[in-house]
Amino acid sequence: MASNDQGAQEPDSPPEPLAAIVDAPFETALSERYLVYALSTITARSLPDLRDGLKPVHRRLLWAMRQLRLGPDSAYKKSARVVGEVLGKYHPHGDTAVYDAMVRLAQPFSLRYPLVEGQGNFGNIDGDNAAAARYTEARLTRTAMALMAGLDEGTVDFVPTYNNEEEEPLIFPGLFPNLLANGASGIAVGMATNIPSHNVDEVIAATLAVIDKPAIEHAELMQLMQGPDLATGGLIVDSPETISAAYETGRGSFRIRARFHAAEAASEEDREAGIERLGGGQWQLVISEIPYQVPKGKLIEQIAQVIADKKVPILEDVRDESDEAVRIVLVPRSRNVDPELLKESLYRLTDLETRFGLNMNVLDATRTPLVMGLKELLQNWIASQIDILQRRSRHRLEQIARRLELVEGYIIAFLNLDRVIEIIRTEDEPKPVMMAEFGLTDRQAEAILNMRLRSLRKLEEMQLRQEKDDLLKEQGELEALLADPAKQKRRLKRDLKALQKDYAKTTDLGARRTLISEAAPTVEFSMDAMIEKEPITVIMSQRGWIRAAKGHVDLTQEWKFKEGDELAFVFHAQTTDKLLLATDDGRFFTLGADKLPGARGFGEPVRTTLDIDNAAHIVAAWAHTPGERLLLASTPGKGFVIKSDDLLAETRKGRAVMTLKGDAKLAKVAHIGEGHDHVAVVGDNRKLVVFNLEEMPEMQRGQGVQLQRYRDGGMADVTTFRLEDGLSWQMGGSGERTRTEPEMWQWKVARGGAGRMPPNGFPRDNRF
Repeated sequence: MASNDQGAQEPDSPPEPLAAIVDAPFETALSERYLVYALSTITARSLPDLRDGLKPVHRRLLWAMRQLRLGPDSAYKKSARVVGEVLGKYHPHGDTAVYDAMVRLAQPFSLRYPLVEGQGNFGNIDGDNAAAARYTEARLTRTAMALMAGLDEGTVDFVPTYNNEEEEPLIFPGLFPNLLANGASGIAVGMATNIPSHNVDEVIAATLAVIDKPAIEHAELMQLMQGPDLATGGLIVDSPETISAAYETGRGSFRIRARFHAAEAASEEDREAGIERLGGGQWQLVISEIPYQVPKGKLIEQIAQVIADKKVPILEDVRDESDEAVRIVLVPRSRNVDPELLKESLYRLTDLETRFGLNMNVLDATRTPLVMGLKELLQNWIASQIDILQRRSRHRLEQIARRLELVEGYIIAFLNLDRVIEIIRTEDEPKPVMMAEFGLTDRQAEAILNMRLRSLRKLEEMQLRQEKDDLLKEQGELEALLADPAKQKRRLKRDLKALQKDYAKTTDLGARRTLISEAAPTVEFSMDAMIEKEPITVIMSQRGWIRAAKGHVDLTQEWKFKEGDELAFVFHAQTTDKLLLATDDGRFFTLGADKLPGARGFGEPVRTTLDIDNAAHIVAAWAHTPGERLLLASTPGKGFVIKSDDLLAETRKGRAVMTLKGDAKLAKVAHIGEGHDHVAVVGDNRKLVVFNLEEMPEMQRGQGVQLQRYRDGGMADVTTFRLEDGLSWQMGGSGERTRTEPEMWQWKVARGGAGRMPPNGFPRDNRF
């Protein structure tokens, strides 16, 4: 039978499971599905709607809490109950994501105007997380109720939930300007949004200005809106021009700084600078507000790490003395420290200064993502509120019409009350009789029949006629309102001004928190300027172990080294100096003298700090002197003059300065003294040549020119001197005796000569 069935099946029809397979290019199928995902992320998850400033998860949270009757005057309910309601009915995503969104709505340091009032641990500004949802409780704030006002008045469309069992509002119709008031942030697919919070008083003032003058200039708007007003306060230090340009285009950024403020300071100047004076001329800095979205605990860790790394040596300690208010105390190393220098250094190295990017990318009324400037944003929001006002008016007109129909029926019943009662008592079907006799509509007759007997005594003609007159008057006003756009604008302005009073800057909630004050020009300073200047003696061994002894000690004293190692360089310096090291492969390295280990041990290998090639040998080490000139010479007798500043390197890898070919090595770095005008070069062949320093080119990099010509061997040593003073060299033995040869004319030739034997008494090692 099975074979017969298979034989009867048409050969071209595929098996049932394979019938749904679509033959399509992989690239096309993937792009179509990714586009659907991207649009879903943009419109249903990441970007806020400009009309109510909410993403779907926040809107569903507030709607669920309203359905649970969690108003600001009601008792709290467990957060887990709210989260469960949202998950089960409206938002089938992770419970953690929903609870985290709810927590943020309740945090006064995250939202400028919180929409949820929490009870329990909802996290703190230190960066600690909230307690689990089963421990915390929540209810709506008055701001949230203002945002949802009018939901029952036909102002917005309702859409089915994901399972078609419930309905949820498409947006919230309230007059509270939530998008700008609380801001928003989110990352979608290929786009993002980042909007700071603002002061409601200023937002409403700007909105009223746009209503009055649709063609208002952007500059006029910026006189009403200063800029962001962040939940944690702080200081915005950008210029008015920078802030204005950001709002005009909808893109830009703001520099936010912590605010230094010492409430207990004796003088107003110290109070604003955050300086608290202590006894004996000592002082400390107090931070009272920190940048938005910077956890206080992380910030203090940053400052402590900066102290530990000695990046700001003028700062000794940081203390967290915060309670409900932020109070971070910075203790300088000495009373002579410049407070502004300390602040500026911490602004650069820590999150005491952050940058907040403005990207006003929102969904408009058609659910299309657009980046809008401030004026365009306000115009769109005003248009949405006018639409909501019209919807509310039409909805009310429908209610009035339905009520008028009933009131007119009640008046007819009152005037014919005895006959109405008689019909009800005598007729089996009183409804059609009443409709025919008194000309009532179906709804009117049904309303009269449904009245209780006790209600009959309330049917007083005067009250009914008064209610009818009131309804007709309201109906006329609403019809006039709908017919006149100017009246609609006046109504919107009246309502906005009423809301503005509740959030005025004179109220606790409405008072501006973030100060906007353009910072003084950035003080250009080097971090090296903060290093305490102390004398040291630098000791370096042949194997490259380096250390620093405190003070300028005797350079001839004995130093201990590891077995098989010995002294290579020793010289005096200051902790503020930069040390320069030259290797025979022509590279120069820079090392901060303040970073050297102490001299109690053997020091540390310099190769742990600098990337010096293992095969390279250090041929010179000295303390950098700004403006000094040096003469570099290689073993083949080539060289050039270079400024010391051109040898400084910014990285561990150093700077390649001298170009060397074949087996050539950098042999000598000679310091050109003040007034030196001649060069003396001696070769391994013991020939000496003297020539004018002017014949040497000054370069920044290269192999240089020929100093002396050799038939055998190479260069042994080079130095510079003043011809009128003569050439000096150290005598043998301890090296304390110096000999000077005043008459050097017979050795003076043009640069590149072979030279002749040196004067009698010249060292046998051919070193000056």
